[in-house]
Amino acid sequence: MRGLRAAWRNEEAIRQEIALIIVLTPAAFWVGTNAVEYSLLIGTLLLIMITELLNSAIESTVDRIGTEHHELSGRAKDIGSAAVFVSMVLAGLTWALLLYARLAPS
Repeated sequence: MRGLRAAWRNEEAIRQEIALIIVLTPAAFWVGTNAVEYSLLIGTLLLIMITELLNSAIESTVDRIGTEHHELSGRAKDIGSAAVFVSMVLAGLTWALLLYARLAPS
């Protein structure tokens, strides 16, 4: 719980993603039609949160080591950010496909 509190206090992205989860979780029950779809919709949102928390941990560790520019430090931060991006693409694709299935004419 200390980690979640620290992330909430220190990371704007975490606060934005929690707001997104709060807004989209009820929507998952409209978009989805069964427990598997609800799990996919909500699970991908939680996956974004997980990757953002890990990315924040990587960035904090790198910053703790030193603030001077180093190629490996930059690479570590970039790879962590890429992981967040990939999780967002997965969530967006999942939501888009299930929303299309919900709204497409049969």
